[in-house]
Amino acid sequence: MPNLVELNSPTDTVMELVQSPSNTDSLKAGSSIQQDDDNSPKERVKMKKELGLLEGCAIILGIIFGSGIFISPKGVIKEVNAPGTSLVIWTLCGLLSMIGALCYAELGCCIPKSGGDYAYINEAFGDLPSFLYIYDATVIFVPATNAIMSLTFANYVLQPFYAGECKVPELAAQLLAAATICGLTYLNSFNVRATTKMQNVIMFTKIAALVMIIIIGLGYMSLGHTENFDNAFENSETNPAKLSVAFYSGIFSYAGWNYLNFMTEELRNPYKNLPRAIYISLPLVTIIYVLANVAYLAVLTPQEMVASNAIAVSFGDKVLSYGSWIIPIMVAISAFGGLSVHIMTSSRMCFVSARNGHMPELLSFINVKRFTPTPSLVFLCVLSLVYLFIGDVYVLITYSSIVETFFIMMSVSGVLYFRWKRPDMARPIKVNISVPIIFVGICIFLIIVPVFDAPWEVFMGCFITLTGVPIYLICIAWKRKPKNFQNVIDKLTINMQKLFMSAKEEQEID
Repeated sequence: MPNLVELNSPTDTVMELVQSPSNTDSLKAGSSIQQDDDNSPKERVKMKKELGLLEGCAIILGIIFGSGIFISPKGVIKEVNAPGTSLVIWTLCGLLSMIGALCYAELGCCIPKSGGDYAYINEAFGDLPSFLYIYDATVIFVPATNAIMSLTFANYVLQPFYAGECKVPELAAQLLAAATICGLTYLNSFNVRATTKMQNVIMFTKIAALVMIIIIGLGYMSLGHTENFDNAFENSETNPAKLSVAFYSGIFSYAGWNYLNFMTEELRNPYKNLPRAIYISLPLVTIIYVLANVAYLAVLTPQEMVASNAIAVSFGDKVLSYGSWIIPIMVAISAFGGLSVHIMTSSRMCFVSARNGHMPELLSFINVKRFTPTPSLVFLCVLSLVYLFIGDVYVLITYSSIVETFFIMMSVSGVLYFRWKRPDMARPIKVNISVPIIFVGICIFLIIVPVFDAPWEVFMGCFITLTGVPIYLICIAWKRKPKNFQNVIDKLTINMQKLFMSAKEEQEID
């Protein structure tokens, strides 16, 4: 998409159009600096490196330890029928995530750009594949996930106010979810450092909650309650299609291990902190997830897990008695923290794609006082609010899960592509070539098998993705748009730029 507003020098500013005294000190849109008085230091309008190793771990753990592990481990046990096979699937999903994370560590150090999968696909395979990824992410992945996480939080916060079997009114949950999305969007726009500090606290809270569940479950087993593990592999499912669906359920709970790569440019010393955060977080997640499922299976039978809509709540009701109220609080905190991380990281993906001309240029602007991608944050906030009030967003997630796996496979394929095409590329981290080959092979299996088991879902996912092709041809590939149309876009961009007090990112000058 061509530049809509050229903002490359301090004199080329939108604020030349606005002579308000209240604005002249705070914003020179397109200017490279923020200067409060004659003696204050000049700062480039660009994202600041606010994240260290602890914040990196908090982002990865914050998004993985969402509400999923508290609510839906039944997805695996439902497909495989046997506790032993279920634990094997959870372990293998963790290993697959670690293998993928190793590949992303190499990609993140070779291509130290924010944007994650979008940046890697764009660098390896060009504009159209990367645009289709950002199109899917913007249309479905991000807003639908935000809507689901916020509704989970809202339902668990409101449920104590409705006695017995009374269900939380849908509108009440939607309104609280909307307020939560707006509040977290504001916080992420206002101060990155405050947001990351909050996420650090929530990360430790989530880990403590899961450790508590593990200790209670193992303690329950030590009292002699091991009957659920008798004949642990009896009647286990062996159908490859069923096993692949179980694998998808497990992988969904591990989703988010690649999200720190969306914020590479904001990491201090990314060549060290990115791989370290990955190496610390993924083994920890795998151990905790497997042990948490051991705890669940110690207390609940497979049939009880399948019948439950919230595994951790059923677990608490059975073993905690009067203390079971603490479980819904844990779920709510986890959903809240996961939503905050998701809002932060996904906005960077949108920001980078706009910087590359694959989204409206306005979304590549940065607030000149807060140095946050405010337009991108607000844009995704509006889309998420829309998804709150439409039909079943879970269906859209189902349609797109296989497509998302395909794009992750493309990202990791970039490791193999760069090894072939750019053998001399600087690689601060270099994994054994067998690692990306194994990961890509498993992804191919996970993509092909559902074609036979769930052809309609695969077709719809592919159809939604391919609707992005004409949009790419019209909005991106077509450069010579009518002048009147371009003038309207330019005027809208300038007005939005003034509204969000934002300017184009200033690049370092060599």
